[in-house]
Amino acid sequence: MNKNIRTLEPIEIWNNFADLNAVPRGSKKEERVIQFVVDFGKKLNLETLVDHVGNVIIKKPASKGMENRKTVVLQSHLDMVHQKNSDTNFNFDTEGIKMVVDGDWVRAEGTTLGADNGIGVAAIMGILASKTIKHPAIEALFTIDEETGMTGAMGLQANYLNGEILLNLDTEDDDEIDIGCAGGIDVTAENTYHEVGVPVNSGGFSISVTGLKGGHSGMDIHKGLGNANKIMNRLLYETKEFIRISEINGGSLRNAIPRESFATISVADSKKDAFIKKINKISKEIKAEQATVDPNLEIKVSEATKPQTVMTTISQNTLLNTIYAAHNGVYRMSNDMKDLVETSNNVARVIVKDENVKIMCLTRSSVESSKFDLANALKATFEMAGYTVTLSGSYPGWKPNINSPILKILTETYEKLFKQKADVVACHAGLECGILGANYPEMDMISFGPTIQGAHSPDEKANIKSSQKFWKFLLEILENIPVKK
Repeated sequence: MNKNIRTLEPIEIWNNFADLNAVPRGSKKEERVIQFVVDFGKKLNLETLVDHVGNVIIKKPASKGMENRKTVVLQSHLDMVHQKNSDTNFNFDTEGIKMVVDGDWVRAEGTTLGADNGIGVAAIMGILASKTIKHPAIEALFTIDEETGMTGAMGLQANYLNGEILLNLDTEDDDEIDIGCAGGIDVTAENTYHEVGVPVNSGGFSISVTGLKGGHSGMDIHKGLGNANKIMNRLLYETKEFIRISEINGGSLRNAIPRESFATISVADSKKDAFIKKINKISKEIKAEQATVDPNLEIKVSEATKPQTVMTTISQNTLLNTIYAAHNGVYRMSNDMKDLVETSNNVARVIVKDENVKIMCLTRSSVESSKFDLANALKATFEMAGYTVTLSGSYPGWKPNINSPILKILTETYEKLFKQKADVVACHAGLECGILGANYPEMDMISFGPTIQGAHSPDEKANIKSSQKFWKFLLEILENIPVKK
């Protein structure tokens, strides 16, 4: 299985990626991968240090003849998103990712692959280990916790790096060069409710929403992909006259479009037939609406053990109205860059259990004021329903600089190598460049990477030919870094 990965070209990337993916490295659980990278640097006899938050910096002197070039920071993040299919038996805390070659792609068996951002990490490792690649002095920066708060980038202090150019290897389309990104903020709404006993002459039902593609809550937010939390809420809202809710468990991570949601309800015996008729009708309509982008959507309704308690009717109506009113998806498109999503929200997680409700969102925007405009709109929606709202984890976007010197080098290099122009873009995802720029404002930054599809979902896959193109591009860039002034 994973042995096949090691035969792929470029060997420098895929061998290191196989080693990396053997190490559990979920966000906020990076202790083992931090040690893995530290051991890697020390084995190469390179200066290796860990800062106070857990970022790893490895420094490598310039290759012969490149000593007069500007120092380059190569940057990628160590953590990966943990997502798996509900029928996949896998423990992210103890197991390495099980990878397979599937045609021109590498994917995992029922889980996220970790190509985001493991391919970038592996490429940097390949450059650090090489004795033949031409390069200027390198400062390899491996940040932690990019996926759930960017605390690594936020915690990096100003005295660790001397590089004048930063190459972020964390974008996912090999014909794009990224010069800007969105910032983000977590919106969390919490409430309590009263439970009552299930009415007599009632039965239990379970409802499941599964089979959605999911995906990156920034890069994929404009694709019309189904959000399991919103779909579940619609099902419950449309049948509220027949049901009483006991529990809801939907979604997982803020930065992943939710693929699955599960609910337990009760229905009066006298209303079962009407309930089943109505929910089957709504399910058919939703599946038809989503058929093009989510052809594998499944909505299952089945009789189950009758729950012990359910929400009161008032609490239930408040919950369903609130989730229905909460904005999900694109909020505003950019007026400055064509086809760029400026502001969006992902209703990522809904938990209803034991008289507590928790709704977790991730709001993104490349414009700081617009980010807070949407966050405040959500806050107002939740507060009108009596929820307590917390805004946390705010991080800035990265403002595009079309006059960037390193941008000129990359566009010219790309055209020379591949006989076509690269697309210069900004993305609706959170890159660390904007945050790193706060402490290193003079550093010239750019982002690029190989083609990866389905990031943040079990459909994630990395293109093999694209990794070869990316590697060729990266090495050519390093060889053409300008001399120091």
